[in-house]
Amino acid sequence: MISNLETAAQPENLRRVAIEPVSRVEGHGKVTILLDDKNQVQQVRLHIVEFRGFEKFIEGRPYWEVPVMVQRLCGICPVSHNLAASKALDLIVGAKQITPAAEKLRRLMHYGQMLQSHALHLYHLCSPDLLFGFDSEVGLRNIVGVARQYPEAAKRGVLLRKYGQEVIRITSGKRVHGTGSIPGGMNKSLSTEERDQLRKDIDEIVNWGVASVQMVKDLHRQNPALYDSFGSFRSGMMSLVGRSGALDFYDGTLRVRDDKGAILFDGVDYQQYESLIQEEVKPWSYMKFPYLKSIGPADGWYRVGPLSRIQNCDFIPTPLAEQERKEFIAYSEGPMHAPLGYHWARMIELLHAAEVIRDLLDDPDLLGKDLVATGKRAHQGVGVIEAPRGTLIHHYEVDDNDLVTMCNLIVSTTHNNQAMNEAIRTVARQYLDGNEITEGLLNHVEVAIRAFDPCLSCATHALGKMPLTAELVDAEGRVVHSLTRD
Repeated sequence: MISNLETAAQPENLRRVAIEPVSRVEGHGKVTILLDDKNQVQQVRLHIVEFRGFEKFIEGRPYWEVPVMVQRLCGICPVSHNLAASKALDLIVGAKQITPAAEKLRRLMHYGQMLQSHALHLYHLCSPDLLFGFDSEVGLRNIVGVARQYPEAAKRGVLLRKYGQEVIRITSGKRVHGTGSIPGGMNKSLSTEERDQLRKDIDEIVNWGVASVQMVKDLHRQNPALYDSFGSFRSGMMSLVGRSGALDFYDGTLRVRDDKGAILFDGVDYQQYESLIQEEVKPWSYMKFPYLKSIGPADGWYRVGPLSRIQNCDFIPTPLAEQERKEFIAYSEGPMHAPLGYHWARMIELLHAAEVIRDLLDDPDLLGKDLVATGKRAHQGVGVIEAPRGTLIHHYEVDDNDLVTMCNLIVSTTHNNQAMNEAIRTVARQYLDGNEITEGLLNHVEVAIRAFDPCLSCATHALGKMPLTAELVDAEGRVVHSLTRD
């Protein structure tokens, strides 16, 4: 059920507090909080304030440009968009099954992306809160402060991310916005020298993955009262699940569980995602609000990402990460819903990514030269992967002239939109209600948002008409003309 703190009964009589911008996240967003004269919280909203119309300006472009174009949505997770678009367009070019070499190169690239993104998020963006405290000195809560007081952790975070970026560079041509994955397969093979270069450090990377999981587990054990309750709310969970129920970031079918852990939907072909998911728009954010069509917007919203994936799958197909998953599941009675649990789950996934990379580097298919498949052309394709932040959907339609006529993107952060709003409302009730507002208390709200690892740039799309104001300003800063659409 959507919280009653979404809309206040009489907002005009309330005091407004804004967190603008939300810090240590990718993209631009703000939080507004409305308080009465007793500092009782009456309304809390997460607003996405930037608009980027990728779904529109993709239209009319040749389909082969799309995988390179859409990854410009983000500088942190471009590989995710490149691969999701490529998977959708595989179907357009008739490549229902790409070659073993191409698939394994894509997987290597993707698991390198998971490794670097998860390391960046925990160590650079969130560890200052977790290691120093949510209301610690502002000047201390950054990666420089972590490097001074926890040098080994900071070093581990930097080098884990560096290794993941090297995987991306070698497989896609560049660390950011590469061109390796194309419709039908890959355009770059892997040399023996490149493989051996990655092999050189992979055992240490796996060991650092183990240490990363241990660090977050220790934080949970040191303060379970905080980690098990902070911002906790109940919701359903959705993710891709691979063969036999395995955790799989690259492919699978959609599975949805309810807030008690019972399976609602399983084995759903993601080509049919529109039969499962509906989106709605609210006037105070540029980000959509998805929900399960069969349940409705009030109760059908859900969350995605590491916390969902680890609890949605039946097992992790690498031994060290599977051992950690079992410990994670045994930690709580029933599903874990606390947002800080994302960090623990995220590090289990980082460890799994390192193990998968190690296994792939020993696979002879990885050095194959047969990289592109074709077949009977189609006019529509849907590509879905598990990006670092959660389930990522790319849907395209292409005409007989090879031009894109329709593009729909539902990114991970969009799936989590309602969940993030519920998290900050829960935190506002727990910590802000009735108290004098301080920077430290407001940082509690930001901590809840950061737990989801949102990519707000990726998520800024709109459905239908939006309220917009365009202003023409002269050299002196005076508004010469304005147009408004309500």
